Amino acid sequence: MAETKKTAATKTAAKTTAKKAAPAKKETVKKAAAPKAAEATVATTKLTGSVYATGKRKDSVARVYLTPGKGKITINGVEMKVYFKRPVLQMILVQPFDITKRDGSYDVVAMVQGGGLSGQAGAVKHGISKALEKAEPDLRKALKAAGFLTRDSRVVERKHYGFHKARRSTQFSKR
Repeated sequence: MAETKKTAATKTAAKTTAKKAAPAKKETVKKAAAPKAAEATVATTKLTGSVYATGKRKDSVARVYLTPGKGKITINGVEMKVYFKRPVLQMILVQPFDITKRDGSYDVVAMVQGGGLSGQAGAVKHGISKALEKAEPDLRKALKAAGFLTRDSRVVERKHYGFHKARRSTQFSKR
């Protein structure tokens, strides 16, 4: 009888330890899954043999890598025509290559964060221009004359106290 009591006690002890151990495993799985998701959002691509430049426009920041290639442009791991569906935005990205007559001679890999699509397109254009200048210093004159090396510093004005928007005042009421 003493043996049966011991085995029953060990069975209940095993059940309680199993119950305690199960949530601990779930917690470790959740903790392990969170860094993987964070790693996916942060781009850590370092392309060897490429020229790096940072472009900015409004609230957008673009990290641009320029490598000799066939003219493929990739933004955040997606092809340019898929990421920027509007033809105007696609045209903005290609402008530095058109002015310098370097169409199809470089591949572009860009990682963009912040802002909207037009700001992101401007940031990538600024980054491509700076990278082209680093790759071929002779192109500086053409890029500078077109205004592509200058950062467009216009940003949205903040909302002020007592106003509906940055400058929109309250409606006047005579009575």
